[in-house]
Amino acid sequence: MISFTVRMKFSPEDRDEVTELLRQLTEASRQEPGCLAYIPHRVEGDSDTFLIYEQYTDKAAEAAHRQSAHFAKFAIGGLYQRVLERSREDLTAIV
Repeated sequence: MISFTVRMKFSPEDRDEVTELLRQLTEASRQEPGCLAYIPHRVEGDSDTFLIYEQYTDKAAEAAHRQSAHFAKFAIGGLYQRVLERSREDLTAIV
């Protein structure tokens, strides 16, 4: 199982558009066969920072996500064009 978070910071003027892009990306990503969880969050106290918790069955499922048409459209063509800062944190399940 592959689990990680992606943290992204955006300008306040992009907040509504980013929220809509995340909504569309989430809806499509949750339909992927290897996607176990795809949960976007807004960070409390910092409404311009978003965090996505993602979980996939394996590396192949994660790779398929990154190669999907919806990832190209909503992440690469949308979110990545507006992001000010981006970081990824890989996670290891305890149980």
